[in-house]
Amino acid sequence: MDLASLLILAAAGALASPIGGALALWKRPTTLGLSIAVGFAAGALLGAFAFEMLPHAVEVASLPTAVAGFALGFGFVYALDLFVHRGASAGEKASQRDRVLTMRRLRRMRGDKVTVLAGGTSAEELIEGLTIGVSAATDPSLGMIVGLAIVVDNISESMSIGDLIREKGGDHQARRILGWTSLIGVALFSSAMAGWFLLRDLAPATLGLLLAAGAGAMFYLCATELVPEAESHQYQQSSAIAMGAGLLVIFSLSNVS
Repeated sequence: MDLASLLILAAAGALASPIGGALALWKRPTTLGLSIAVGFAAGALLGAFAFEMLPHAVEVASLPTAVAGFALGFGFVYALDLFVHRGASAGEKASQRDRVLTMRRLRRMRGDKVTVLAGGTSAEELIEGLTIGVSAATDPSLGMIVGLAIVVDNISESMSIGDLIREKGGDHQARRILGWTSLIGVALFSSAMAGWFLLRDLAPATLGLLLAAGAGAMFYLCATELVPEAESHQYQQSSAIAMGAGLLVIFSLSNVS
C-alpha cells in the first residue's frame, strides 16, 4: 500500500468517529439501532483478526510469535482497563460485585462514566491506528480490510458515546460529543501514520508480532466492550444477527482479496 492510500484509509477511520458522534447528536439512536451497529462492528473486528490478521502474522513470522503477540496485545489492553477502573471491575451478577463497589468508593474511577469510556476509547484508538499502519506495511489488502473494520467500529463506538452523553444530559452536549469523538479520530490518524513511518521497515518477524498484538487488543475490545454493549440493547437477538453479518462481510472480503 502506498502512502496516498494509507492517508485515505487513516482519514476515513479518523473521520468515522466524529461522524458517528454527529449522527448521535442529530438523532439519538434507538436501542435497536445501537444493537445492530455495535453488533455489526463486533463481527467485523472478529472477522478481521480471525481471517486476516492472525493468519498473516503466522505467515510472516511463526505460530509461537503470533501466539506471543496476541497475548501481549491482550495483556496490554487488559492492563489499561484495570488502570482506568482503579484495578478492579466486576459484572452485575458477579459474587465479587459488592467488594469491587466498596473499593471504588474508596478509590473512585478516573473520571465519570463518559470520561472513562471516551478516554479509554481514545487510548485504544492508538492501538488500532498502529494496527492499521502495521497491517498496511505487511500487506495492502490486509490494511484495507483491517481499516474497513475499524471504520465501522469507530462509527458505532462514537454513536454509543454520543448516546451516553445525551442520556446523562447537562450543558454543552454537542461540544462534549464532538470534542470526545474528534479526539478519538485524531488518536487513530496519528498512530496510523506513526505505524507506517516508524514500523514499516522492521523485520517481518517483528511486524508479525505487532500484527498479532493488534489482534489480541481487538479481541479484548470485542469481548469486553462491543459484544456486551450490543447484547444489552438487543431485540429478538438483533445483535447476534448483526454480528454474524459483520463477520460474513469480512470473511467474504478476505476471500475475494
